[in-house]
Amino acid sequence: MPELPEVEAARREAVRRLRGRTIVTARCPPDDIVLSGVTRLEVERALVGARIAGAGRHGKHLWFELDRRPWPVFHFGMTGGFHYRRDNAPAPRFLKLDLALDDGRRFAFVDARRFGRLRLAADPRAEGPIAELGPDPLAGLPRTGELHATLGRRRAPIKSVLLDQSVFAGVGNWIADEVLYQARLSPHRIAADLDRAEVGRLRQRLAAIIRRAVAVDADSGRFPRGWLFH
Repeated sequence: MPELPEVEAARREAVRRLRGRTIVTARCPPDDIVLSGVTRLEVERALVGARIAGAGRHGKHLWFELDRRPWPVFHFGMTGGFHYRRDNAPAPRFLKLDLALDDGRRFAFVDARRFGRLRLAADPRAEGPIAELGPDPLAGLPRTGELHATLGRRRAPIKSVLLDQSVFAGVGNWIADEVLYQARLSPHRIAADLDRAEVGRLRQRLAAIIRRAVAVDADSGRFPRGWLFH
């Protein structure tokens, strides 16, 4: 499942490929699971003629910043992702959104298992579900004392708390396992029982692991050989 580094890599690639491009046509096949609170026609109307100015992200949620609102917001779920091709190339399977751009290229959002989501938002950061998420570790984590106080109110195992998106946006299984391994903390420890030094160690490793993974565009083959991931 894509986690924060994978989604950040997708965001950066989208900026490289799409920034400054105008959407000529948009096709959004009907899907009452992937489309979240929006119709296919609403998505198509929102996108056709808009220029893509950039892309943003918080946790595992990614959105395109257009020259008008609302903006499309994506969540990859388990198997979602972006696909790029020339205009005359065949469309990929499991298509959920297909855009033709003014430079002759095409963009697609695909999702084989349909756990992903596509919605529209006037202000993604201020609207649910993104507004309910916790801090994004790449953007910055609370200081050790504040984080210690937050964890001190949690009687769940620390791995469960790491996976709670209202506490750590974008953390999934492989990041949580890697952080606990490198911080020398059992996943079964109760979060409230961690002392300040242990929380500081967890915070430091979480930030460092995500920065390193993002620096190599989430290419797991380039993760350090000593990581638990391997």
